[in-house]
Amino acid sequence: MKRVFTLILVLFVIMTLNLSAQDEKKTEFKLNGVYTAWGQFQNDFRLGAIPYEDHYIVQMLRLNLSANYGPDLKAVTRLDLGQGWWGVDNEPPTYRGASGLFDNKDTHYMLHVDQAYLWFNFHPLSTAFTVGRFNWSTGNKMVLDNNYDGITGDISLGSSNLKLGWAKISEGVNGISDVKPDGPLPYGHNDPRDANLFLASFNTKFNTTSLEVYGMYYNDASINDSTAYIIDGLHYNRPRFSPQVTSLGIFGVAGTTKIDKLTLVYEANYLIGKDEIDNKTHAGFLNTSDGSAVDPLKYDINNGDLAGYNVYLKMNYAVSDVVTLGLVAGMGSGDEDPTSGKGNVNKLRTAGFFYLTEVWEDSIMPDEEGITPQGLGAPNIRAYRELENTTAIQANVTFKITPKWNFFTSFTYLKATQPIFAWTAAGPDLSKSADDIGMEIDFKTNYKLMDKLTLSFMGGYFIPGTGAQYLINGNDKNDDPAYELKTTITFAF
Repeated sequence: MKRVFTLILVLFVIMTLNLSAQDEKKTEFKLNGVYTAWGQFQNDFRLGAIPYEDHYIVQMLRLNLSANYGPDLKAVTRLDLGQGWWGVDNEPPTYRGASGLFDNKDTHYMLHVDQAYLWFNFHPLSTAFTVGRFNWSTGNKMVLDNNYDGITGDISLGSSNLKLGWAKISEGVNGISDVKPDGPLPYGHNDPRDANLFLASFNTKFNTTSLEVYGMYYNDASINDSTAYIIDGLHYNRPRFSPQVTSLGIFGVAGTTKIDKLTLVYEANYLIGKDEIDNKTHAGFLNTSDGSAVDPLKYDINNGDLAGYNVYLKMNYAVSDVVTLGLVAGMGSGDEDPTSGKGNVNKLRTAGFFYLTEVWEDSIMPDEEGITPQGLGAPNIRAYRELENTTAIQANVTFKITPKWNFFTSFTYLKATQPIFAWTAAGPDLSKSADDIGMEIDFKTNYKLMDKLTLSFMGGYFIPGTGAQYLINGNDKNDDPAYELKTTITFAF
């Protein structure tokens, strides 16, 4: 708490001095942000296998501060303050020396710096550079969306833009040495070499279309200890039988087109890479423990090859000023056999802001942005995220009831692209599979209480199919619907 109060006081003094100074100064401080409180009412997320009622309230204050020295030079940071569950205040560290609540986010009412970077526009090269820790994302944020340390250059090409970037994903562990170990090491003695990401993205506009063509290459050199940063270095658990990503190339096209009253949002991408760690079993250590708990179903056993794809289309048609009809269709690849053959991969790393439904695949993931566990993709349930092994078709409608009040509702049919297998602690049961994930009905209504203050109420009702039962519980003994209600109040300033 002292750190937070000290920081706020320092920022206040800086801005006060800047505004009250009599002599001319070029540096201008700008502050904006958002406060949100979420009230959650979650039920039967294990589909009846165990009693499950999570009812809680979470909050977060996020500040964006920039120091602008004219139009071509600025330093920017983003801070999360007062972030955590109501009634869970100032608890001691429980996980790897940190708060233990999702990716070392210090969510027990402490301070976390998400971004800190320098931006400058160097006119002789027609290039704007960003240096530091900032957001890296492409398309609709289904394959890449995270805060990474690195550098990008945005090269202006008339009405188009070419972005080139390099990010340091992991500087290894146990120091900054990149010396290759002599041989395989036991868990706990890690390979200190790096993981890097190289990115290229071309953005252009023509007529009523905005188009992005992107490509990236990720490589993790630190695999001699039988672990990889993805998935072993993450602080959350992905669905069972996930591959370890040692190298990955991603190519994609994303865009938006507006034709009269019709708006199209679309993306297609292809991923190809390697899992060079030769696992003999599915067992590995849990990511959300102290490193000693074993997950017998963590890894996909594959021949070393990884491949996958995502296809996405969202259409909105404004029937009138009051009614908008929508259709969403998406398909992501899956693994036809988690015990051998080519492994499936649908993304590098995302924060979860690709929205599909309220319950099955929710929009905000706790382990990356540190807000709150939402949806069946949370680490304690471990269903799919984004379009992993999912084929979805959604119809929706939005009503603008008044200028201050709107209402959205949708129906979504969900099917697995590849069959989902039943499993026990011994591994997947290839004799039992299903591809029916289920159906979901959602709603959301927003009311603008006053300028910049919005009250929202939303919810979802998910009816599981056999495929969802296999994925979450390993069997088809429990099929209770999972449902959620949520109230939020948001002040964006």
